[in-house]
Amino acid sequence: MIFVTVGTQFAFDRLVKAIDDFVSYNGFKQEVFAQIGNSSYKPRSFEYVKSLNKSGFDYTMKKASSIISHAGMGTITTALDNHKPLLVMPRIRKYGEVVNNHQVAIARNFEKLGCILVAYETEELPVKIEELKTFVPRKREAQTQMVAERIARFLSKLANNGK
Repeated sequence: MIFVTVGTQFAFDRLVKAIDDFVSYNGFKQEVFAQIGNSSYKPRSFEYVKSLNKSGFDYTMKKASSIISHAGMGTITTALDNHKPLLVMPRIRKYGEVVNNHQVAIARNFEKLGCILVAYETEELPVKIEELKTFVPRKREAQTQMVAERIARFLSKLANNGK
């Protein structure tokens, strides 16, 4: 089962409709289940709910063979922590889905690391969904020392500017 999730804060009709079109027009045989949030678009080709509570989300994430999602940090880290192949489509400013392109930046960084697949536009979804079938995400490794050093440099700059 492919679990499609768009998060809980904002609608993402572009992704929900694109997946629905792909499933209905391509005779897609794999089960799809979605958490569509506040999307106004209602899928015709697969089951969906508006939202799941945490235990329902966790259960569905564990049960899924792969995940398709927006490029939110919470979903990305949850999918990686559960060792699930993940295809993301970032929300994009030019479509009025976000106020800036932070999800594009997040997606590019995780894509460079080999942790996720990315479709930046709906036209890329069919090929990326095929890739998702065999995609093995690269294991994410915590870099706590590097993070601590960056925080220390930032705090040092703040302290020096205050003098």
